[in-house]
Amino acid sequence: MNYVTGFINCKVYGDIGNSRHFEAFLVVNGKIASTGSNIEISEQTKSLTGETVDLGGKIVLPGFIDSHLHIDELGMYINSLNLRNTASIEDLRDKLNNFSSKASTSWILGHGWDQELFREKRWPTKDDLDAVEKERPVILSRVCLHAAVLNSKALEMTGITSSTGIVVESEFQRAREIFKDSLSISECKKILKDALIYASKQGLTCLGFVSCDAKMLSALMSLWHDGEITTRVRAYLEPGKRCQTGEKMYENTEILSALDKLGIKRCFGDDMLRIQGIKILADGSLGARTAWLTKPYSDMADLQGFPNIGKEELLQLVKSADAADLQIAVHGIGDATIDMILDTFQEAKIYDRGHRIEHLSVLRPDQIKRMKDIGLYASIQPHFVITDWWAIDRLGSDRAEFIHPFKSIFSYGISTAFGTDSPVEELNPWETVYAAVTRGKYEDIPLAAATPNEALDITDAIYCYTAGGGNIMLDPDIGNLGIGMPADFIVLDKDPFETDPRYIKDIRVQKTYIGGKEVR
Repeated sequence: MNYVTGFINCKVYGDIGNSRHFEAFLVVNGKIASTGSNIEISEQTKSLTGETVDLGGKIVLPGFIDSHLHIDELGMYINSLNLRNTASIEDLRDKLNNFSSKASTSWILGHGWDQELFREKRWPTKDDLDAVEKERPVILSRVCLHAAVLNSKALEMTGITSSTGIVVESEFQRAREIFKDSLSISECKKILKDALIYASKQGLTCLGFVSCDAKMLSALMSLWHDGEITTRVRAYLEPGKRCQTGEKMYENTEILSALDKLGIKRCFGDDMLRIQGIKILADGSLGARTAWLTKPYSDMADLQGFPNIGKEELLQLVKSADAADLQIAVHGIGDATIDMILDTFQEAKIYDRGHRIEHLSVLRPDQIKRMKDIGLYASIQPHFVITDWWAIDRLGSDRAEFIHPFKSIFSYGISTAFGTDSPVEELNPWETVYAAVTRGKYEDIPLAAATPNEALDITDAIYCYTAGGGNIMLDPDIGNLGIGMPADFIVLDKDPFETDPRYIKDIRVQKTYIGGKEVR
């Protein structure tokens, strides 16, 4: 049975970067069958006994593609304590008290605090949390998702020893894994489904699910089997790891080995769910000062950050994953880490294979050239420019030109896509576009004044969020509305190409369509 819908009376930017637009289009069985005038599409729809949808003169763009987010974490934090923009530790305690008094969950989760915003100018501790909640374990993660503070009960249940309750990198990952182990598959399914529905309403039609573990993959597969995936998902799995917590050893499934033995390669699956490859966490974050730099932090000269993986282990993972024909996505924020990643690909002699580096927060010009020469793709998160408002203090003015060099990456011809790293950043794609175009100029972010040449124009920014996302997720059929392409599109209340940059973040998605069907 053919599903035919004609969409008329709209202004469609179907191919971002091409100034042409059209006013109507025909969708047959989920794909764009033709484009043209209102009269032409109305007649074609009628001849095929299809339905006509009048979009009332609204703006239509290809659906947004978020190349890098944590769908499971997003689902957890949608229903947890929101600590973004918390102004003090006292305020944090008040919010925790309010939330925990109403929550019936066995664990209390919260996310989004940033000590840089606290009036007290210090990190929260377990004593701050214990003063509010002693009976249930509490994990409150920093905005970067590379650090957290745990109360005494959470420390006891995870076996982590920390006099302050502050945990970073591997210990934080351990705490999260133990919490996830407590979840049933049905709970995991609800977490993922909540996140997918939320994403669809934001105008996202495809998601790059990074750091997907075995349990979440199982839940995702169950949703897929039952036809409950509401937006396209491309999964980047954890390769498998062992972690020590107290006297217990926790071991995840060796996913990389399993995929190789089963012969599952990149793009395995269908249009709604595909297994793409693996995600490797190579260092930390600038906010927690765990990103690995070639020179020490300017605001804490005894720290330089550190890698989360050794060079030899990274080399073996890269070789194994590439040999298994899986796409590799490597987290690299500090320039020392990026040097290690680039050296690894060159040593392995792996060129032009569609592998990715995630974040690229501190990137020197010589590294941009090396990325291009190796053929690596860039998955960047522009909103870091605004939330990392302190970045020049961290790195010093002499390294300002290396911080979030969006324009340099894109202009060098490196295949570039946008992501949010949600829930690290808000999922709303217009916040991301706004950050890419303004670099925080209207918030008086120092980096905006120091590096105005790194701002992208609106066309390039939206391209990175649409066709650019399709390209780096090895799916060039998504991200544009050409004939024969999937009918994934969004309906907007304003034309972004005619909007003053300072108001870009106020644009709203009114409707989202995937495969020509409205997602509600």
